[in-house]
Amino acid sequence: MAFELPELPYDYEALQPYMSKETLEYHHDKHHKAYVDNGNKLAAEAGMDKLSVEEVVKQSFGKNAGLFNNAAQHYNHIHFWKWMKKGGGGNKLPGALQKAVDSDLGGYDKFKSDFIAAGTTQFGSGWAWVSVKDGKLAISKTPNGENPLVHGASPILGVDVWEHSYYIDYRNARPKYLEAFVDSLINWDHVLELYEKAK
Repeated sequence: MAFELPELPYDYEALQPYMSKETLEYHHDKHHKAYVDNGNKLAAEAGMDKLSVEEVVKQSFGKNAGLFNNAAQHYNHIHFWKWMKKGGGGNKLPGALQKAVDSDLGGYDKFKSDFIAAGTTQFGSGWAWVSVKDGKLAISKTPNGENPLVHGASPILGVDVWEHSYYIDYRNARPKYLEAFVDSLINWDHVLELYEKAK
């Protein structure tokens, strides 16, 4: 299955002032497109071009770094765009998700501080995650394009902490970007959808 660059699920101005049109144009149209183009070329060379993106990610991990990096980043970004929406964020979680956050992550406030801490302390490029592992929610961070799929977990929320995702809008203030993401951007409906699937 050839990788395809998905359309953004909103217009380029929709996430302002938390994420600018310029950031989305660079991040989606240039960075994500490069992962798709490079991933397709490398998947074809590796004979994996008929596989789903999830399978390519799992099968290339630890074996084909170039393919893994591009396929994993493609997977991560497919969801990253959907993990945000205009008027998102905040502590109004759908019921089932709220219950899981309360029981597994110690409630919304603790989730927020732990998730932001994971993103802030990821040295260099990477991601912070909430995943379902062994039926429970867990917060983690990974370097570069790595994601919870390769650690036996199902990611239900992720935030990109590569500089290209925030530098135009926040310069080097990564914690400010992460706070804006949690407070004002998270699309809890998409998180719930992935949570229901992962259970």
